[in-house]
Amino acid sequence: MEIVGLDKDRKRALCILAALLVFFMTMLAACGVGVYNDSDQYITMHIHREPLYPLFLWCFRSMIGEGYLPVAMAVQGVLTALGITVLSEYLSRRFGLCLWEEVLVVFLQLLPHLMTRYVSALHIFLENSVMSEALCIPLFQFFLYFLLRMVFEERKRDRILSLLTAWLLSMTRGQMMTTILMWALVFILQLVIRKKYKALLIPLTALIAVFGLRTLTVHVYNYFVTGYFMGNTYGQVNTLTNVIYACDEKDGEVFEEGSLEREFFDRFYAQADALGLNYQYAGNSMSERASYLEEHHDILKFQVLEADLSAYFFGLGKVDYYQQSSMSDDMAGRMIGRLLPVCFGQWFYDYILLCVNGFVRSIAVVHPLINWAAFLLYLGAVLLSLYLICAKGRFEAALAMGVALLFIAANVCATSITIMCLSRYMIYGFSIFYIAYYLLIREVYFQIKRKR
Repeated sequence: MEIVGLDKDRKRALCILAALLVFFMTMLAACGVGVYNDSDQYITMHIHREPLYPLFLWCFRSMIGEGYLPVAMAVQGVLTALGITVLSEYLSRRFGLCLWEEVLVVFLQLLPHLMTRYVSALHIFLENSVMSEALCIPLFQFFLYFLLRMVFEERKRDRILSLLTAWLLSMTRGQMMTTILMWALVFILQLVIRKKYKALLIPLTALIAVFGLRTLTVHVYNYFVTGYFMGNTYGQVNTLTNVIYACDEKDGEVFEEGSLEREFFDRFYAQADALGLNYQYAGNSMSERASYLEEHHDILKFQVLEADLSAYFFGLGKVDYYQQSSMSDDMAGRMIGRLLPVCFGQWFYDYILLCVNGFVRSIAVVHPLINWAAFLLYLGAVLLSLYLICAKGRFEAALAMGVALLFIAANVCATSITIMCLSRYMIYGFSIFYIAYYLLIREVYFQIKRKR
């Protein structure tokens, strides 16, 4: 039966959406609901977790009761199917892609889901999982859709909607606060290029307001859940972990003898040294050192720092979990402020190693040979973009790649500050990078073809 009143592009989009819905519902039926180590923290609205995904689950739990998880997972699949379809249709219309090219764009967005299911060690199908990534991925697709429209069309509505989705992303995963910064940078660059310097106050004001709104929202959410008007905790403990890892024993001298900070440092360092949780045990090559830190970060954090901090503050008496978490974070923040200046060289070296792995994992798998291939892919992306802009005056494919590279860089650099760049943290940049790469190659091909 013919779909009446719809043009060819919309019919194609509806067919793609239908196929994606069948795919995600089939995967849900075949794989079931994935519940993992972190899942309970989202279900119980844990203080360590950002509000949006726990609230998402709470809505279904409130409406349905027992057995709500399969319904929530189905909705995650529907949202992802919608996000893929919307972004694919827009890119197809903007770049004049034919059917097989749009199917390629769809496949490139499905590929991370297939890789995490069939290639990664955990074999997770993200949209069936009780993990914040399952909501973050479709939100990121909508963010890209609005941001690309903002880049190409500069419409006020798209600026507002892209900022709104960036805020929602930041409320789902803390690392995605980078999308708010990315939005502001894109807006500022547009204004500077057009020499609208007086208007720069708009993105700067919006940036401050949205970060303020995010902080307030998290505090209000935690007040209603825990009774404490506070932010999410243990971010500082995460950061302190890599700082302690980079320290030498003499670095504890920055604290006064007998101070609580000095006592914590001495115990942290002694336990870390005994367990080999220090940069000195990491090996010689860059890859060995990066792998060692990634493998031992959680051990150092949970078995040494968190265990010691928890035991001390609970030992004070009349301290509940939320107070202990806040006290641990405050202590970690004070220690970072004193330790980081004295161990900065080693910490920064480790940070660069984590970033290198993060850049590779954003588009490939970490391996000595693949690492070089990833470097060449990045180099090729930059050179192709410069060629189209400088030699041909063609901007759109290069701008799409610019958005991809900007996000990957922001995501990698921000994540590496607090923790290691696991694949599931880096997954967001994979599809847009390869989609933009295809658009670059396609544009170069057409430029060469026109010469003939």
